[in-house]
Amino acid sequence: MKRKSIYLLVAASLALAACAEQTETAPVETPPITDSTEPSDETQEESTEELTEWSYEGESGPEHWGHLHASYSACVDGSEQSPINIDLAEMEANQQIEEIDIQYEPASFSLVNNGHTIQKNAVDENNAITLDGQEYQLVQFHFHTPSEHQFNGEHYDMELHLVHQDINGNLAVLGVMIEEGAENEELAPAWGELPEEETENEVALEEPINLQNLLPDDQSSFHYNGSLTTPPCTEEVKWIVFKEPIQKSAEQIQAFQEIYEENHRPVQPLNERG
Repeated sequence: MKRKSIYLLVAASLALAACAEQTETAPVETPPITDSTEPSDETQEESTEELTEWSYEGESGPEHWGHLHASYSACVDGSEQSPINIDLAEMEANQQIEEIDIQYEPASFSLVNNGHTIQKNAVDENNAITLDGQEYQLVQFHFHTPSEHQFNGEHYDMELHLVHQDINGNLAVLGVMIEEGAENEELAPAWGELPEEETENEVALEEPINLQNLLPDDQSSFHYNGSLTTPPCTEEVKWIVFKEPIQKSAEQIQAFQEIYEENHRPVQPLNERG
């Protein structure tokens, strides 16, 4: 199904352009897919290739990522890092309405706990988005708590990242905020199978998931150039962050937080983007 997404720009000049994060299944940077936004072995929003152990706390936490391994240098030296704080007061509707074609339909996924998040990897190749005329295939989606992106300096309860990759290995990530509310029926079956410990093998989910039902009704969004939110923090990722959140029940949110109490990277400087 195709839907229009109105890009909102950061008045200060958040050049809403493109940003992407990889998942920890393989850093959404180029190779396989890792946990945060991780599409390829080297280019996933969170690389799948764990050269050096990293975490969300202590001496291997976010403030130290850039010094854990030479390949993680962008985590500290990068100029277009993700996530960011979105200040709604400084945003204005882009005068030029852009289109993001989202082609989602029910599909099969496998489930994995990669040690940094719960991730669902695409089994079928029937989900994709078209951005600026380029098609990006869905590779995986995963979750963070609290949300990595902030709105007016505030976190949402969780954030969903849908990681896509084009034929050249470039990444595009859809970010969906999640707030406490009604039970999310689309995720309910899979939520009952969340692995509490890190898994060595992927587990096939019995029921297909229709990702279209995980998107907000109002698809107004913020578009900017960013990076993976996990090591190696690769840049040149296209980020599309929806303004309107979706909901999960308190029980669903708690079920995830019992496994990962906190797995988010702090917001990063806008630098020349804002």
